[in-house]
Amino acid sequence: MDPGAAERFRALIAAADAEPPLDEGALLIAATAHELDVDAWLARLDDCAGAALAFPDARTPPGLARVLFVDWAFAGNTEHYDDPRNSFLPDVIDRRLGLPITLSVLMIEVGRRIGVPVHGVGMPGHFLVGVDGDPGAFVDPFHAGAVLDRVGCRERFAAMYGTQMQFEDHFLEPTTSRTILLRMLTNLEATYARSRSAETRWVAQLRLAFPELPPADRERTAEVLAAVGAFTDAADVLEGLVALAPDAQRDRLARQAVAHRSRSN
Repeated sequence: MDPGAAERFRALIAAADAEPPLDEGALLIAATAHELDVDAWLARLDDCAGAALAFPDARTPPGLARVLFVDWAFAGNTEHYDDPRNSFLPDVIDRRLGLPITLSVLMIEVGRRIGVPVHGVGMPGHFLVGVDGDPGAFVDPFHAGAVLDRVGCRERFAAMYGTQMQFEDHFLEPTTSRTILLRMLTNLEATYARSRSAETRWVAQLRLAFPELPPADRERTAEVLAAVGAFTDAADVLEGLVALAPDAQRDRLARQAVAHRSRSN
């Protein structure tokens, strides 16, 4: 873990009403895990954007999607979806493989640099790119940059959830940059937690730095930390929740904190 990158990330998201730069935030997540030059990677994105302009239709959302996901063959990593590298933007750029959300970040940031009006769409289970000013147009970076309408998005959703969850129109509303960064960390935390990796700790610490993170999510993260042996961190999180919790929950949280802290000795 690079403490300097982590501190820089925390400064970006310190105010709950701030909208941090998406490219810098995504690169700082990667820099926290592996030392890298964030400014050099911002320049690398500039280069990608410049190269995209060699394609005549790159200034339109469908055209940019075709450049990135057909001509340049950026793709969803369907064989190793849980590979942590899928969540790190520099690895995605180098390997041309990623998750829906990191591929979407790539398109959003290349598009921003060349004036293509797109934004993130945090549909549950599958991240998309929406087109500014056209609420019925979407791009699916994970599936070769397919262009979808709202019916197509519903079909993607139904393929994932069947009848277990009902689709709601607000699933296709634009997603803020800080929400995108938080979701990237949530995905990464889940990936590391499934393998009980010690890397879970720094990812959890970055998630907890979001002031708007709900108490229920903080409690779940405390249990994730405990599951990977970070008992002191887990106790700290729970103790921080005690004063904010309803009376009926305080004793339970306090007991859990004590139990975790006792295991850290």
